[in-house]
Amino acid sequence: MSSKHLWKLITALIVAAFSISYLIPWEDQDFSEYLREATDDAAFTPLLDRAIALEKSDDKVVSVYMALKSIANEERVDLSDYFPQIYLEPSLRNIEKRNALLLNALLDDSKADLRPGLDIAGGVAMTLQVDPKALADVDDFERKEKLSKAVEIMQSRVDLYGVSEPIVRVVGEDRIEIQLAGISIKDNPEILEEIKKPAILDFREVHQTARPGIDPVPFGFKAMPYSREFGGELFEEELYVSLYPALTGKHVVDARPMQNSVGSYEVSLNLTNEGAALFGDITTKLARIGRIAIVLDDEVMLAPNVNEPITSGAASITGNYSQREAIDTSNLLNNPLEFSLEVAELYEVGPTLAKDSIDSGQRAALWGVCSVAVFMLLYYRIGGGIALTTVVLNLIIVLGALASVGATVTLPGIAGVILTIGMAVDANILIFERIREELNIGKNLKAALVGGFDKVFSTIFDANVTTFLVSLVMYWFGTGPVKGFGLTLAIGVVATMFCALVVNRVMLELLIETDLMKRFKMLSIVRNPKVPFLNYRLPAFVASWSLVLIGIITLFAKSDTIFGIDFTGGDEVSLTYEQRIDESDIANLVTEQNLGEVTPQYVIPIGGGTEVLKLQTAFEASPKVVEALQQSFPSAKFEAVGTNVIGPSVGEEIQKNAFYAIGLSLGLILLYIAVRFEIGYGIGAIVATVHDILLTIGVFVLVPGHQFTAPMIAAILLIVGYSLNDTIVVFDRIREELQLKPTAKLREIVNSALNAVLSRSLLTSFTTLLAAVSLYVFGTGIISDIAFTFAIGIMTGTFSSMFIASPVFYWWHKGDRRSVEKSHDVAPEYEWQAGAKEAKEGS
Repeated sequence: MSSKHLWKLITALIVAAFSISYLIPWEDQDFSEYLREATDDAAFTPLLDRAIALEKSDDKVVSVYMALKSIANEERVDLSDYFPQIYLEPSLRNIEKRNALLLNALLDDSKADLRPGLDIAGGVAMTLQVDPKALADVDDFERKEKLSKAVEIMQSRVDLYGVSEPIVRVVGEDRIEIQLAGISIKDNPEILEEIKKPAILDFREVHQTARPGIDPVPFGFKAMPYSREFGGELFEEELYVSLYPALTGKHVVDARPMQNSVGSYEVSLNLTNEGAALFGDITTKLARIGRIAIVLDDEVMLAPNVNEPITSGAASITGNYSQREAIDTSNLLNNPLEFSLEVAELYEVGPTLAKDSIDSGQRAALWGVCSVAVFMLLYYRIGGGIALTTVVLNLIIVLGALASVGATVTLPGIAGVILTIGMAVDANILIFERIREELNIGKNLKAALVGGFDKVFSTIFDANVTTFLVSLVMYWFGTGPVKGFGLTLAIGVVATMFCALVVNRVMLELLIETDLMKRFKMLSIVRNPKVPFLNYRLPAFVASWSLVLIGIITLFAKSDTIFGIDFTGGDEVSLTYEQRIDESDIANLVTEQNLGEVTPQYVIPIGGGTEVLKLQTAFEASPKVVEALQQSFPSAKFEAVGTNVIGPSVGEEIQKNAFYAIGLSLGLILLYIAVRFEIGYGIGAIVATVHDILLTIGVFVLVPGHQFTAPMIAAILLIVGYSLNDTIVVFDRIREELQLKPTAKLREIVNSALNAVLSRSLLTSFTTLLAAVSLYVFGTGIISDIAFTFAIGIMTGTFSSMFIASPVFYWWHKGDRRSVEKSHDVAPEYEWQAGAKEAKEGS
């Protein structure tokens, strides 16, 4: 084995091992059993046994985690002595902080990094009551604005990367509900405090001479406790701190954790111009004679001496932070609340999907994967086996990367991954079809492999770079599911390029060089097609845009009913019962009686209480639903005990940012293609992408029985990526044909390019449709909706690359190839061209 093959295989194995390490354990482990296995120190066993006994006997302690924490803190036991594999900063000597950080790290290690979402496994939920003073004397519009902003902030706090998929929404007039998957309130009750912290930051003057307990309270000041750690000891004092902040959190542009020169962590602040001026004024006043208090949520975090005026607009908060504490504090300061929140309710929630829906979703996923695998093996034989190997590696990399950022696994997410498997096959199909072309012109297998990969590189590179740009925009400018989709898409793009261009190639080269593969057998569905695509451009263009127009009109006509509760909000009614009715039976009743969108969810108050059934319905639909349940299930004795109005889980901010992200993405695509190709290609790609989005939405609303819900955002965004990929493949072939046929007219070039990629386009569409149709046929509910949407997108994407993007490019240049050549870039020079040139020069 040559060295070039060896390093590629080693790299692939390292990447796979790294990804798998994040996927183990696949399921959560019992915390007490995990602790026994995690240490070899026998002295820890009695301590753990006491914690287990305390868990079972003391009502105030609800978990081994809290029991162990309580015992260790009371007896001043440093638990890190038993777990040397967990690194804690040596400078951190406070035992309570050390034990908290250690137990959090061990608890996190005992849990699976990929956790089931709310729809599959349920989770915990809390209802937070807004401080009544904050909403006093405000009109209805301002109240809604304040609550909407609070929801946006809470969404950012609990879902930093957009992949946790929590539910955050307004309930009633003055409450916010948060539902979280994979969180244990029993093990980590502090999370409640972290979520609901206002994060109000103030910089205040400390009185220069007066001291609490000695001097009376100066006018305009108040006494505040301040504690700091030094040498492992905790020192406390009281300070007279000004009632009037010199500047506040609104003057902070951003906050970020940083490691200082001695290795400890601090929080760095960048101030606005106004904040820099105010900070300069107060530090100039106190320079060399006073102290300034940095106050977070009415607690003095730091009270340093002011040694000199600070006018640069930069400040820092140092407080012997651990890295995790510095990150959390920065996150709070970047997402400050205007008011305090109190926990009104705390409860466990059951899965939003019935068990049969989950089972059918899993079956659909299995059928989708199997159907794609069987087709690839039948069509490409050995090549199909290699493609499946790279797709499996691709899947492992994507899941491992998502696990590393704490993603949750939901059924729509699983559906998206399964559908992307069909798309990942596209790169392999491109490679194999290029190798087929090289074989057809008489090259041997090794030369065909080299030529095929060289020619396909620019196609795969350009298609994936444009998709990667889209994913970056969605991640940086999107929120919630848009942000999460951007991250997932970016990971998928990188994984696809690595697997297709590196792993696939090295496997083929090894099989050929070792004579294990002497022929590349594959089937063929299209042989030398000569379809005059441009002859049909006008009727195809008119027909598709007419359908788009009809769809848009229908969308506006159905605007009152087409959007689900995720977008509009609705009613939530709580029911008591004597006999538990399965969610699947409720779902069947809803479908049979056409009761609209209804989400049943069983809820158990944490700490004791009666389980209730909560039904989420459209506005004013709950009485009809409750009546239907009472009549259909009389033995359950359902009784409504309360109704609330719930806000949308996909708020206006998420919707607005989704539009911004798509708009900016299209602008970047135009810029990239204009630079990499030529402006006419960019115009064609933009028109085709917009066409595919609008046509998919149009067909979706034209078919009865479908509603837009939160996961549909991801489905539509996925279509953007698919459409771009298809279009770039066609454009790259047009660019190549222009170089290979210098005398041909532009019409001939476009038709030739479209015929050259016809086989690839049909194969890619077919494999992806196999996955989509499997999900649609065997899935239920939202799974079917996502699969239906993506199936439409596949067909529109294939159609638009042939009859929208290419004709727009042709029309832009008025059918004249000289117009293209004025600004066209030079096609890549392949190895065989370079070799021929060198041979010519040598002669």
